[in-house]
Amino acid sequence: MSAEQPDSALTAKARAVIAEHAETGARLREEFFRNEAEMLITIALRIAAALASGRKLLLCGNGGSAADAQHLAGEFVNRFLINRPPLAAVALSTDTSVLTAIGNDFGFEQVFQKQVQAIGNAGDVLLGLSTSGNSPNVVRAMQAGREQGLLTVGLTSQGGGSMAALSDYLLAVPSAHTPLIQETHIAAGHVLCQLTDHFLFENVAALMPLLSGQDAGTSRHDRGISLNSQ
Repeated sequence: MSAEQPDSALTAKARAVIAEHAETGARLREEFFRNEAEMLITIALRIAAALASGRKLLLCGNGGSAADAQHLAGEFVNRFLINRPPLAAVALSTDTSVLTAIGNDFGFEQVFQKQVQAIGNAGDVLLGLSTSGNSPNVVRAMQAGREQGLLTVGLTSQGGGSMAALSDYLLAVPSAHTPLIQETHIAAGHVLCQLTDHFLFENVAALMPLLSGQDAGTSRHDRGISLNSQ
């Protein structure tokens, strides 16, 4: 078998793997977005309201989920699809000195928790990503977020694991297949980026009930930064 002419049986197997992955992933994303559309809108509204009120978005995860957290933070800080002012977002997986200091002195389970305690403020949003929903350091970050008055959002797999009880809003992908869960997580993150931009810069009227104090969860934290200043 030459490199130029691969064995037809092997080629057929490879094509079947590609087709199965693409088809299964497409079905999963379609089911997820159909079932979670209203939740995605609600979460985006809450993120947009927090950012409009001078708060920030914190994100954390491990491995591929850490990469997703950094990816999404970059979309918020720089831009997604439209040119607009930078939005305050911080991935907690990027500062190696902080991560290694905490990991060395207190243990890896606290690497995100202590950062939330250090820079998280009431009214901020914490987005935790875990394909199992049980990552100890993400779970502890969510606990710290709850204690400090942050709005907690979980991106997990089916059932939500330990993060379910700690998430004000939960997006649980109905699958146990890690690669497809991760692909759906980043797709959901992109939708949240686009919707947040939409509510901040294209449909500000949708934020008014949150910013005017009609929503008890945000009114007590509102510091009144004007959308017009952005």
